[in-house]
Amino acid sequence: MQNQTYVTRRAPAATFVRNRNTVRHTKRSLGSISQVIIVGMLTLIFGLIYVAESTKATSFDYEISSVETEITEMNAKLDDLAVEKARLNSVAAAESSTVAAAMEDATVTGYATE
Repeated sequence: MQNQTYVTRRAPAATFVRNRNTVRHTKRSLGSISQVIIVGMLTLIFGLIYVAESTKATSFDYEISSVETEITEMNAKLDDLAVEKARLNSVAAAESSTVAAAMEDATVTGYATE
């Protein structure tokens, strides 16, 4: 009888085992150019958001300014109307007073000559 010896084969790096993947994936990462482009795009997006918000604030300032101008004009009209009311009241009071009734009408007597 011959001696039989059991020799195991050397297992390669990826052996076929149950429920195991036999493919090894290499990890992929972004290159430096891609990273620079992504950072640039993010900066651009945040810049656009900032500009949009600042223009909203500026438009609100214009609206507030126009409303304040309108308020100033209305207050000036109110003051003019108050003066007009006082003038009309004083004319009406002068016409109905007894002192004014006793006065003579004013007439032009003449002009100065040189």
